[in-house]
Amino acid sequence: MSVKSVPIKRDVTPGLAYPALAGSDVRAPSVAAVVVCILLVALTLRPGIVSMGPLLTAIIDELGLTHTQASLLTAIPTLLMGLLALPAPWLAHRFGRDRIILLALIVLGAAIILRALAGSIGQLFASTAAVGAGIAVAGTLFSSYVKARSPNRIALFMGIYATAIGLGSTVAAVATGPIDQLIGDWRWAGGFWVLPALLAIMAWVGIEHRSLRAPVSTSSTQVPRMPLRNPTAWLIALFFACNNLVFYALIAWLAPMYIERGESASSAGLILASYTLGFMLANPVFGLLSRSDDRRLLLAASSSIALLGSLAMAVAPDAMPLVTAAIAAFGTGGAFTLGMTLPLDNASTPEEAGAWTAFVMLQSYLVGAAGPLLVGYLRDSAGHFQSALWLLVAVGALMLLVTPFLQPYHKRKLKRCGCG
Repeated sequence: MSVKSVPIKRDVTPGLAYPALAGSDVRAPSVAAVVVCILLVALTLRPGIVSMGPLLTAIIDELGLTHTQASLLTAIPTLLMGLLALPAPWLAHRFGRDRIILLALIVLGAAIILRALAGSIGQLFASTAAVGAGIAVAGTLFSSYVKARSPNRIALFMGIYATAIGLGSTVAAVATGPIDQLIGDWRWAGGFWVLPALLAIMAWVGIEHRSLRAPVSTSSTQVPRMPLRNPTAWLIALFFACNNLVFYALIAWLAPMYIERGESASSAGLILASYTLGFMLANPVFGLLSRSDDRRLLLAASSSIALLGSLAMAVAPDAMPLVTAAIAAFGTGGAFTLGMTLPLDNASTPEEAGAWTAFVMLQSYLVGAAGPLLVGYLRDSAGHFQSALWLLVAVGALMLLVTPFLQPYHKRKLKRCGCG
């Protein structure tokens, strides 16, 4: 007697887990493979932006840009990281999350090469926009990937993700200046950072090959709406926006600021590297310390450390800049790790996590993009960076003031109804 096997129908969210291949048992990657994916993709999400800081002076001299125009090389990608967060969940739903992440990585790598070959200011800004587009889409969808692959270890895995982002930033900050000095051409120094993108693409294809081949489910499941009417979502967005504004302003202008103060390009690059290193070290520390989904105490601690570092730089910019930059970055890095986790704390499914993350990134990166522009404008207006540093102190103070209100939404509901 023969038994006819019947394929098991699975309730799979399209683009957020493996859609079942017809008649086959599709297994998710191992934890080790997921960690490799997280590390290699995260490593490539910041060098395309951070590498511009040590090169800004050379680009300004060659192309005759003002400081405000030069700030667009950081502001444009940051702006797109907000704008493209909006369609990213729909793209994942329609074509499959893992396919869209792969496409975003390919766009990022191609754009870094095109920017190195840019023959005009227009081509420079257009390729920079493509860099931002690749980072934006991959970064928005990656939180959903982490939520789907490690639902019970979100803070730890987001800490790994944020640490790898910080490591990529640090390596780019340390190495870009010496590469530029060695070769004598900012284009080669900027184009060098296509290499991490190529590694990430190869790893993604190798590890996530099953999901890339699998058909996208035709389920009628709707993409969750963004939490536009949820006050907690707006407070999270405000907190993350303040953190992003400070981070991207310093990523863009920390090295040029110290070059103006008499440091060499390599020395200024080391100060920038101390900033990115402090950011990187904070990520696993706050990821491991954060055990509860009510993270307000740690949010306040990270915000206070960031504010202390920014205040020290504003009061005495030449007093131990390697230390003060690292202090500011340690707080900013901790706030980044916790801030990336906040949307996931308020979501019950990977799809909802994608919608919350997209909403927060939309608001926060739109505001964050103003950081490099404001600092560049204030530098052109005042002729120095001092007023810009005090602006960053004010933004850091606002970030700290928001932290008491960042309790997860579901806990606030339980408290109001007396159910907790």
